[in-house]
Amino acid sequence: MTTLSIDGWRTRGQLLFPGVIACAVVAAAATFLSQHYKAPVMLFALLLGMAMNFLAGDTPCAPGIEFTARQVLRIGVALLGLRITAGQVAALGWAPVVLVVISVALTIAVSMFAARALGFQSLFGLLSGGATAICGASAALALAAALPSHPQKERATLFTVVGVSALSTLTMIVYPMLAHALGFDSHRAGIFLGATIHDVAQVVGAGYGMSDATGDVATLVKLVRVAMLLPVIVFAVMLTRRHNADNAGVAGPRPPLLPWFAVAFAVLVAINSTGWLPAALPAAGTDISSWCLVAAIAAIGMKTQLRDLATVGLKPVLLMFGETVFLAVLVIVLLHWAS
Repeated sequence: MTTLSIDGWRTRGQLLFPGVIACAVVAAAATFLSQHYKAPVMLFALLLGMAMNFLAGDTPCAPGIEFTARQVLRIGVALLGLRITAGQVAALGWAPVVLVVISVALTIAVSMFAARALGFQSLFGLLSGGATAICGASAALALAAALPSHPQKERATLFTVVGVSALSTLTMIVYPMLAHALGFDSHRAGIFLGATIHDVAQVVGAGYGMSDATGDVATLVKLVRVAMLLPVIVFAVMLTRRHNADNAGVAGPRPPLLPWFAVAFAVLVAINSTGWLPAALPAAGTDISSWCLVAAIAAIGMKTQLRDLATVGLKPVLLMFGETVFLAVLVIVLLHWAS
């Protein structure tokens, strides 16, 4: 490595350091609050980040905040692959896997159609529907990273993270009672909770709150939903490429069919499935992924003004609530059909 390149890396590191450290401090504060007050860490990170939005202006922190919101986000998404193995998917059997594939695909399709009907771009339906159908705030951030740049994209991402975090907490409380009222046994209750609740942490809390057997099934089903992130990212990129082709010279160059973080996600799933990795390594990778995603949502919060969120109106709220209800009803119907 030449002296010039070393100096370049040093200069870039000095440029990014203040903003990256600011995002890390907010992420640490959000994690502390989440652990002590039992609320979604993403929501705390978003709110704290928005309170610190003056750092994203003309300050030394601005480049590092931008880097965290983009590149650190992609690293966090890639490391999500260490949560999943092919053996976990196979252990469930074919029926829950088919149920997850159908429910994710239909929820996203209906969300895109509903978004257009409400006057939004279909890509907003893909973003909110993907967050609802796959893995909450993590999916929202991953899909946002794959979608094309747009003046309203960051505001849409922020709203989706806020909405899906709030709804995930609500479903964690309501859905175990609903599963009990519907007379589901521990296996079916686990499938229902794992296939409908948005965030992984809330699935774990709801499942093991009912029983260990329910929690085990719910967690595995949820991981299958996380695995759906890769094909949905590919679908999002294909839509972006088609959009850019239809607007040649306006939307900029076409993105690659598979972003590097999607490839890394798939590679890590494959490596983790071999069983060669020591148990501590996937656990560490999962922790690093969580920290990266929390820091990224803090950075996105810093880049956003609170008044921007206040202008979203009622329609996006109704869209996300409708997506959540649709997913729950669909899974109940599929469970009844499969029995």
